[in-house]
Amino acid sequence: MSQAVLERVDEAPAGPAPEPRRVARFLVRRPGLVVSGVVVVLVVLAAFWPDLFTSKDPLKGVPSENFRGPSAQHWFGTDELGRDVFSRVVHGAQLSLKGTLVAVGVAFVVGGLLGLLAGFVGRWVDDVLMRVVDVLLSIPALFLSLALVTALGYGTVKVAVAVGIASVAPFARVTRAEVLRVRQAVYVEAAHASGARWYSVLGRHVVPNSAGPVIVLATIELGSAILAVSALSFLGYGAPPPAPEWGTLISDGRNYLANAWWLTVLPGVVIAAAVLSTNRIARALDDEWGRA
Repeated sequence: MSQAVLERVDEAPAGPAPEPRRVARFLVRRPGLVVSGVVVVLVVLAAFWPDLFTSKDPLKGVPSENFRGPSAQHWFGTDELGRDVFSRVVHGAQLSLKGTLVAVGVAFVVGGLLGLLAGFVGRWVDDVLMRVVDVLLSIPALFLSLALVTALGYGTVKVAVAVGIASVAPFARVTRAEVLRVRQAVYVEAAHASGARWYSVLGRHVVPNSAGPVIVLATIELGSAILAVSALSFLGYGAPPPAPEWGTLISDGRNYLANAWWLTVLPGVVIAAAVLSTNRIARALDDEWGRA
């Protein structure tokens, strides 16, 4: 081996940093992302283990303590019946998060299957399915959700299904675009040329290599689903009272804004923090991680 080659080898950059070191460096440079991750973790813990945060009953009130402002005893104050608002927000995370996950799950599965079928089969199947998706895109998502929930009935799960169906179109479009991109790749053509069955090509090559952007979209849609589920709950389509859904809490408190601002503002801050946090994490997954 010549001296010039040896020098180039010695000067070659080292391989990529170990994964834990890369993750640590990525997070240290983005404190906002760390805060967003903490917020999402807290919301998930509140949804599945609310007793970690409060031992108060969200449905039981003390009338003599109604309309108490935020304090050390009642962090978010109390409502018109003397119920602890912080406890209601914590227990409401379970209903709101359940609705959000159901909504995103419905949109991910239905939209993903439509996009996969349209992109992989093509021809008239692609034309028909994409025209259906275009019709869905032409209708505002909130209006479509309202129409669907009116037909399905009231309740958290039915609201979530309505929001999920209204969000099918973006998942179908993104999945179709990714499947079309992957289907034209060299390794997919090589698999077809080697005699692989269509279902083998689909399962081993197309689906795994198309899933990344769709998963990022699902993370982004978490924030939108939280807003949509809360909006429909605010309008009275969610779980019936006294269930402490986040949208219902804001709706119940709007009549007391003059003398009890915390009934609306503090649950609204929690919703805003959850939405902004999921959007921040989605942005990191979509663009920042690849450039880190």
